Amino acid sequence: MATKDETSDAAREKDREKWMARFQVRLAMRPGVDRPVVLQAVKEVTTHCAETGEHPRDAFGDPDAYAVEVAARLVPRDRADRERRRDGRLAALDSVLKKARDAMGL
Repeated sequence: MATKDETSDAAREKDREKWMARFQVRLAMRPGVDRPVVLQAVKEVTTHCAETGEHPRDAFGDPDAYAVEVAARLVPRDRADRERRRDGRLAALDSVLKKARDAMGL
């Protein structure tokens, strides 16, 4: 049978993994964020937590808010703006195509 410390350690590790997963997903969803940015950010968080023993939530707060902060710091503004414009054009095109399919009964 697991001791109380082992159980709490396992719960803390699971919570850390959930925080990291949410952070990665939220970061990847930000405009202009690519794989190297996500990998750099994960490395920064992992290194900090390994060195200090802190839980990422204690060190960096909410994973959603921290993803926004990291994206603003690591992604050049012009690249993020370009991605936002591209995403807006794709959304508009998708909307037009959806209306056309609906009008044609497809």
